[in-house]
Amino acid sequence: MSASAPIIVLSSGEPAGIGPDICVALALEPLAVGLVVLGDPDVLQTRARQLGRDVAIERLDSIEAAHAHRRGTLQVLAVPARGPVVPGRLDPANAAYVIEMLETGADLCTHGAAAALVTAPVQKSVINEAGFEFSGHTEFLAERTGARQPVMLLVSGDLRVALATTHLPLRAVADAIDAPRLERIITTLDSDLRRRFGLPAPRILVLGLNPHAGENGVLGDEELVIIGPVVRRARERGIAVLGPVSADTAFTPESLTRCDVVLAMYHDQGLPVIKTASFGEIVNVTLGLPIVRTSVDHGTALSLAGSGSARHASLRRAVELAAELAAR
Repeated sequence: MSASAPIIVLSSGEPAGIGPDICVALALEPLAVGLVVLGDPDVLQTRARQLGRDVAIERLDSIEAAHAHRRGTLQVLAVPARGPVVPGRLDPANAAYVIEMLETGADLCTHGAAAALVTAPVQKSVINEAGFEFSGHTEFLAERTGARQPVMLLVSGDLRVALATTHLPLRAVADAIDAPRLERIITTLDSDLRRRFGLPAPRILVLGLNPHAGENGVLGDEELVIIGPVVRRARERGIAVLGPVSADTAFTPESLTRCDVVLAMYHDQGLPVIKTASFGEIVNVTLGLPIVRTSVDHGTALSLAGSGSARHASLRRAVELAAELAAR
């Protein structure tokens, strides 16, 4: 791996979805990295033909054979699919294939053979149907790399939204927010925004859980009992953190000038805002890992697989941001 062309490994995601489509499309872009796709070469070659893309598949025997990206060529480190792959048709037999790609990518980064891992979207439902306990990339990669507190961060330009909880039923969110967890999340945000993003003193805006941030206990007391005290203790430790503030006014232009990142308490409190502003160009970054990991801002889009309609702008930006973060 050279400083000018870091090796970025890209897991190609759910094979029946648009993961292979956007990987193939990315091969035709100019990229200043050594891009190595994890997946079945035959699946990727077949999808390229289905899409009418003139892409050559270069099979690598090892990651050490990787070189700088060449437009029109996709370097592939082979992981064999377990079952037939038909665009739009999920097959639980291929869940193990998806898991193996993630394990391989994480291990290559952990051992220093690759600078970063980028992930195409996966289908959580079919992975669980196959017998794997899988709630998402964030939790899986944290367990694989031994990270104690991963944090999901969505990035679009200067707008950053982090999540205190990720893929939970709404009725489980309040029980998942406790002081030790929230303290670890704020500490991780402060540390990784300094280390990964080069922000010397990141300003963190913490949202309340309840409407109007609880309205002084009338609409819920989590802000008084948990969130507020955690914020005060973080400030005492020198972290630039504000809150809890009401989510319904936190994303106004004036409010956003006060922060570098907004910490939302749950998935649909923060993500609809950033996706409304920039869907298709957002990058999902996992903080708190010993490796660099980025991903796209969308799902598998099974209905678009093999159609040529899938956009790959988010994947390209994920690769570019992965290289930027790895360089630090």
